[in-house]
Amino acid sequence: MPNKRLRVVVTRRLPEVVEARLSELFETTFSADDKPMTRDQLVAAVRSADVLVPTITDIIDAGVLAQAGEQLKLIANFGAGVDNVDVATARQRGIHVSNTPGVLTDDTADMTLALILAVTRRIPEGLAVMQKGNWDGWSPTANLGRRVGGRRLGILGMGRIGQAVARRAAAFGMEVHYNNRRRLRPEVEEELGVRYWESLDQMVARVDILSINCPHTPSTFHLINARRLNLMKPSAVIVNTSRGEVIDENALTRMLRSGAIAGAGLDVFEHGHKINPRLRELPNVVLLPHMGSATVEGRIEMGEKVIINIKTFADGHRPPDLVVPSML
Repeated sequence: MPNKRLRVVVTRRLPEVVEARLSELFETTFSADDKPMTRDQLVAAVRSADVLVPTITDIIDAGVLAQAGEQLKLIANFGAGVDNVDVATARQRGIHVSNTPGVLTDDTADMTLALILAVTRRIPEGLAVMQKGNWDGWSPTANLGRRVGGRRLGILGMGRIGQAVARRAAAFGMEVHYNNRRRLRPEVEEELGVRYWESLDQMVARVDILSINCPHTPSTFHLINARRLNLMKPSAVIVNTSRGEVIDENALTRMLRSGAIAGAGLDVFEHGHKINPRLRELPNVVLLPHMGSATVEGRIEMGEKVIINIKTFADGHRPPDLVVPSML
């Protein structure tokens, strides 16, 4: 695009250093507060912007895109996932979509291991005892959790984050299994020390801990449904730092309440911030408010990727993180 001072609309507040750089480079409009835009506000944004910078809280569907102005040529998503954007419709309308892959890998993998430890070692329960002042001293049978070393970890989705989780799990002495749309190359499997399962059913039936690390796509919606949850060991736990829609949350809640599954650590939920209230009541569940990528460094690096994608596009080149159909 010949005009280097592109009109950029950012839907949420970003780190100060990122906003400052966006202001220097482009004619940038920021959100007045840090609340998700309404649908009417999103429509107004796509009608006026050359570049829209949404986040995962902004649903840019076909209806919104149908009202976009002809000048909108790039949606630079502030996030690695793009399930909030109708990429196919955007491409049909000549609108490029970019994302921010890679920079959140280590942060999310760290949080996955944190949740595994929190659930298996019952850390929140111990914290609650201390906060309430109910601790009467050490006991050989109190607050007993389960050792992670030697246990089988099943990873659903072996992309960047799944592989980072596998490396961390190996350091804890876990036996790592995985299921993925495509099998890893033999040398990668050997380097990671992982075992591939073509059948997800067979894998979930054998693991002690199941980690969800796949994206949300039409094919992964409710991939972990009631039938597959019933295949899991009663002593197993499930951890999700990917997308809530991958798990049938109602089915999971029922099984956790009945003791058919030992525990869960959830950083994401099927309906966003509208969490099944019964999940909150369960002592064997650890709930976090989508903190998997929530580090200062990670957010700044995401912003830097957004800026690079926009600047590269403004200079007439293909954005380095352009989303293409084969990625979906």
